[in-house]
Amino acid sequence: MDISTEVYHRICFPLYGLPYVKRGKYIVIDRQKLSYLTTHEKINCMYCGYGNGLLHYLSAIAGESEKYWCGITHAKHAGVLIQDQQKNFLPYGDKKAFDEFVKK
Repeated sequence: MDISTEVYHRICFPLYGLPYVKRGKYIVIDRQKLSYLTTHEKINCMYCGYGNGLLHYLSAIAGESEKYWCGITHAKHAGVLIQDQQKNFLPYGDKKAFDEFVKK
C-alpha cells in the first residue's frame, strides 16, 4: 500500500500540477528513543507510529486527489462523518458552483 501510493503520488501529482504531500508531517517514528520503554514497547510504538502515520498520509494523498478530480461533498447520510478534506468542497447538488469550478 505504501509503495503503490507513493509511486502514484510521485508520478501523478506533478502531472496534475499538485504539490507533494510531505510524508514527514504524517509519519513520525521517535518513541523508541524513550529509555523507560521496554524493547517490546518500543517495537509496538514504532509499528503504531508508522501504521497510523501512513494511513493519515495516504488519506491526505487521496484527499488531494479527490479535491482535484471531484471537489464535491457527499450527500448527507445519517451517522456518516464528513471527511476533513471535504469541508471546503463544493456543495452537493450545486451545478452552478461545479460549472464554475470546471472552468478554472
